[in-house]
Amino acid sequence: MRLLIQRVSEASVSVDNHTIGKIGHGYLVLLGIGAEDSEADADRLIQKMVRLRIFSDDDGRINLSLKDVGGSLLVVSQFTLYADTRHGNRPGFSLAAKPEKANALYEYFLARCRETVPVVEHGSFGAYMEVSLVNDGPFTVLLE
Repeated sequence: MRLLIQRVSEASVSVDNHTIGKIGHGYLVLLGIGAEDSEADADRLIQKMVRLRIFSDDDGRINLSLKDVGGSLLVVSQFTLYADTRHGNRPGFSLAAKPEKANALYEYFLARCRETVPVVEHGSFGAYMEVSLVNDGPFTVLLE
């Protein structure tokens, strides 16, 4: 499982020109699910993500977590995080989970996030989406 976490001041996701998810201060999380991933992987990464201290405190030090600042989550599925570009110029995606498994783990991930984060918005699994964000910093972290 791969989480590309972007600290944002705002972010949204649209499908067919309709906004389906929108947040203010928090994380835009692009979530890639691999063929070998499990619910245990999701649980471990969620705990790491919500405790990750990448927000500034009153002294300007990066010392606060999503939980500490009352931030929101926008989670967007993105199988392309498992692109294999080692050979040729066309990426391969054999390392990504099959859609049925990936969708189940995506829904599990969202449900578990809702247990600890008050505002969790999301994209539409498998849909063509347009994602907009204002990257705060910018600050981007990859969790695997």
